[in-house]
Amino acid sequence: MKTGGSNYIRNPKKQNRMLEFAKTVGGKLNIKETHVTAVLELLNEGATIPFIARYRKDRTGALDEVQIQAIQDEARQQKEFADRKAFIEKTITEQGKMTEALQDKINAATTIAELEDIYLPYKPKRKTKAQTARENGLEPLAMSILEQGNINPATEAEAFINETVKTADEALQGARDIIAEIVNEDAEVRAKMRNLFEREATVSSKILSGKEEEAAKFKDYFDFSEPATKIPSHRVLAVMRGFMEGFLRLGFSPNEEDALAILEKQFVKSSNEAGEQVKKAVKDAYRRLLQPAMESELRMALKIQADEEAISVFAENLRQLLLSAPLGGKRLLAIDPGYRTGCKVVCLDEKGELKKTDLIYIHEKNRLDDAEHKIRTLVQQYNIQAIAVGDGTAGREAEQFIKKLDLKLPVFLVNEDGASIYSASEIAREEFPNEDITVRGSVSIGRRLMDPLAELVKIDPKSIGVGQYQHDVNQVRLKEKLDQTVISCVNMVGVNLNTASKHLLSYVSGIGPSIADNIVKHRSEIGGFTSRKQLMQVPRLGSKAFEQCAGFLRVKEGDNPLDASAVHPESYTLVQQMAKDLGVDVKQMIGNEELLKQIDVRKYITEEAGAHTIQDIINELKKPGLDPRSEAQAFEFANIYSIEDVAVGMIVPGIVTNITRFGAFVDIGVKQDGLVHVSEVAHKYITDPNEVLKLNDKVMVKVLEVDMNRKRIALSIKQTQEAPAKQHRPAKGGGHQPKAKEKDMSGMNMNDALSMLKKKFGK
Repeated sequence: MKTGGSNYIRNPKKQNRMLEFAKTVGGKLNIKETHVTAVLELLNEGATIPFIARYRKDRTGALDEVQIQAIQDEARQQKEFADRKAFIEKTITEQGKMTEALQDKINAATTIAELEDIYLPYKPKRKTKAQTARENGLEPLAMSILEQGNINPATEAEAFINETVKTADEALQGARDIIAEIVNEDAEVRAKMRNLFEREATVSSKILSGKEEEAAKFKDYFDFSEPATKIPSHRVLAVMRGFMEGFLRLGFSPNEEDALAILEKQFVKSSNEAGEQVKKAVKDAYRRLLQPAMESELRMALKIQADEEAISVFAENLRQLLLSAPLGGKRLLAIDPGYRTGCKVVCLDEKGELKKTDLIYIHEKNRLDDAEHKIRTLVQQYNIQAIAVGDGTAGREAEQFIKKLDLKLPVFLVNEDGASIYSASEIAREEFPNEDITVRGSVSIGRRLMDPLAELVKIDPKSIGVGQYQHDVNQVRLKEKLDQTVISCVNMVGVNLNTASKHLLSYVSGIGPSIADNIVKHRSEIGGFTSRKQLMQVPRLGSKAFEQCAGFLRVKEGDNPLDASAVHPESYTLVQQMAKDLGVDVKQMIGNEELLKQIDVRKYITEEAGAHTIQDIINELKKPGLDPRSEAQAFEFANIYSIEDVAVGMIVPGIVTNITRFGAFVDIGVKQDGLVHVSEVAHKYITDPNEVLKLNDKVMVKVLEVDMNRKRIALSIKQTQEAPAKQHRPAKGGGHQPKAKEKDMSGMNMNDALSMLKKKFGK
């Protein structure tokens, strides 16, 4: 459930158990135990992470959302570890096999893997070869061979021949099976093997015979190997996708000789015949039991690590996208471009309400005059202030058509990713039951320009198109992380109580879908909220939900000026006292920095409100309800419209549309985004493009390569910029100087660069 209330644990007993781990969680995260305890107590009381981070700083030491989330996650993990440990102790004790030494080993374990290694010999399992051998009475023979005394194993084995064990060779095989299981279930051995795999394993892949043509997209991995310690997350996910699709064979192992050397050193104590039998058993233990188990563990660990990195990349991109600059409440004309079926046009008012729909054809010469007439009429009739054009199929052509009309209005190309998903969704059908998919898509494009956050929350984040292998990662974890990101963004920006959709409201702290629905219905009944207090009249919105949500909901031009700010209603009395002490009313104090500077924070500190809370109130009163996002600005691409127009060496403007660990994708105005490899982002060494780039950044890029067959464009940002001065030290008396043409483009600001490009490519 994607709700503002999904950030806390609702089971009090479960949360109370977590309080037991406050000290160890604090130690692990290097956070004071008192602050960890405060966070866990607040979560137990039903507080959400955004609420705790914003309104309970005095109790938590001003921990941010990331730290609070880390506390919750770590407490969960430690509880899971404690629960598993208790289960293992109980199971072994019930078997009557618990000893003081075994208990000490369990107490010393610090990871789930260590616990499982200790538990393995006592764990109920399917019938194994070793169990069968024991049932056939071969354990004494196995123990005798394992001691590696001066015996003849073959002669010893003859004494164990019976109805089920027909020959001495069968007896020896059974004995080796028992020894192999002993080797496999030795906790010390498994720890050594795990360490070897973690340090020395290689990830390798081979193409399956006969699959070469079908698996062309995995060509880089037909004969591939890379140390597990160095392989980046995107390559882990790529080879695993090739494996899952049935094209690649995978391996995750170190050199077998190194593994056998470790095992033989521990178990092979003699070079006699008994020692040879143990050696055979050790090799069998590795190949049949240990190697598959360790490989599975390593594969799972690499997958989890790769998933987390990919999910983090997606979440960060999503955060930046959701916090994209809004245009705000403007009257818009929005266009969903198309070729054969025409361009669907809609007019929206300042609130995003649909006022008019129409259809124009800009790719047929005999219809161009009609299209121009319709656009000019709509712009005049609805007093349009800006134009939004979807950036999908025919988007650049539609943009060019509009600009040629010279309407003296800003024209914005709007990212369409996920718009078609929204158009066909239940949400869209509910909003526009009488309109077709194309109209819904056009409305969504216009609303995205007005307020990206409010519109994008209606779409499954996975469909927005800023992820990296999002369909290959753990879907439960992905959903959890993306929901946390949406909730964080919504509550950071705040929500207009009188204009927000129920989908946006459902992400507000303490509110879920059903309460959001009730808010919208109540809003309709009363004709709009005039104060936050009226929320208490909404069905099922009780005092706890009010506490959690009120500070994040804004009532513009309501009864109380504080209702339009992020000041929480619980602090209104405090603000009124401040105003009284200053000899003014609250309205006069808001936005008056000179007055606010006179407030002595220490004077108002109480048990309920500490220094952090009071300082936050003062900061909020300076600029109440300030949207942390910047304002949207129009952007102009170069005069290129398809990959055929792109040539190596061109320097063109672009917008960053997606950021991965290996590079950034940039839209340069053609249908395919180009890739700026991480090595081409900056002159300095970076490992993550996020160090210097953000989504929607406007950049200049140089075209390095155009692959028409694969529809790929390689770009560089750093080659459009001056290298640091220290890299351009000419030899005494002269030296190489950059070409004038290149130098002209380097270090230019965006406007100067665009002016130069217009001269070169035309308006």
